[in-house]
Amino acid sequence: MNRTSFRKALAPSVAVLALSISLTACGAGNESDAGTDSGSDSSDTSGGLSGDLNGAGASSQEKAQGAWATGFQGMNDGNVTVNYDPVGSGDGRTNFISGGVSFAGSDSYLSDDEGELTGAKDRCGGTDPIEVPAYVSPIAVTFNLEGVDALNLDADTIAQIFDNKITTWNDPAIADQNPDADLPDTAITPVHRSDDSGTTKNFTDYLGKASSSWSYEAEDAFPVKGGEAAEGTSGVISAVSGGTGTIGYADESQVGDLSVVSVKVGEEYVAPSAEGAAIVVETSPAAEGRADVDMAVDIDRTSTEAGAYPVVLLSYLIACQTYEDQAEADLVKGYLSYIVSDEGQQAAADEAGSAPLSSSVAERAQSIVDAITAG
Repeated sequence: MNRTSFRKALAPSVAVLALSISLTACGAGNESDAGTDSGSDSSDTSGGLSGDLNGAGASSQEKAQGAWATGFQGMNDGNVTVNYDPVGSGDGRTNFISGGVSFAGSDSYLSDDEGELTGAKDRCGGTDPIEVPAYVSPIAVTFNLEGVDALNLDADTIAQIFDNKITTWNDPAIADQNPDADLPDTAITPVHRSDDSGTTKNFTDYLGKASSSWSYEAEDAFPVKGGEAAEGTSGVISAVSGGTGTIGYADESQVGDLSVVSVKVGEEYVAPSAEGAAIVVETSPAAEGRADVDMAVDIDRTSTEAGAYPVVLLSYLIACQTYEDQAEADLVKGYLSYIVSDEGQQAAADEAGSAPLSSSVAERAQSIVDAITAG
């Protein structure tokens, strides 16, 4: 996939949704704040910069990255170009660790299951890498079935569909939850990501924790053989759109006119929404054992909160605390500062329908980003 350089006009902003994340890392919790003001002003932390900034990672962030790059370029009188390559979370983390890009976008936080956290620390000169939340969005289970515009499904049914155990659309497990739908005997074609993807890891994490029918670990690589594989979010959407009886998973902002599943939460079925995603993230705990500059969160996939939508991704920005080059440090600091600011979060909400960060989360992220230096 080719790297994309974003140079276009910034669209007008609209209302911002509130998000509050409960974080307790290092023994200190952040208070929940339901207000719409993130409390961070990008004008104080960026502007007057020039040069090229290269990043790579989560394709779910692609629309938001376009809006962020446009806004950041405008703040710097067109003298900055941000190049973001939506190669997927796994390749983004790999490129960052190898030093190929200055920052990464990732739909899952760094871990040492395959040595990534240690690798990132080595890449950052022995200091802990920065991980701050930037983008919160529901993952839609999207489908293309003639004559059917909406479906209700529980986690067990979704799991069995993607495990190739439910193979036709009129299977009793689907029909029982959708008594008013005229379901054909069309074969189901599940579509999954072919590349290593944080969206896949979040989706399989949901299946593993919310369903008793999924026996696989949460992984960036989809674990089941069969179905149809497609590269990137756009590839999944294209495959679902172009097929018959297809079903896939993708960031809800990129689903377009495709039909989506309402998933069972408690006794209700809930459609994907930024508000529902925010409710789940708000009640999820911080990941244990993380550094002060690491805001990783373990998403609660079994939430029964009213209106909660548990098939959600919390996407991060990964960077170093210190860079060897002053210009690179200034660009990373300025760009990340803009992303977590009120303006940056509103730009992503307008463009991608994401749930903006709350004031407490944005303020903590801003304080981490503000400390980026050269040396």
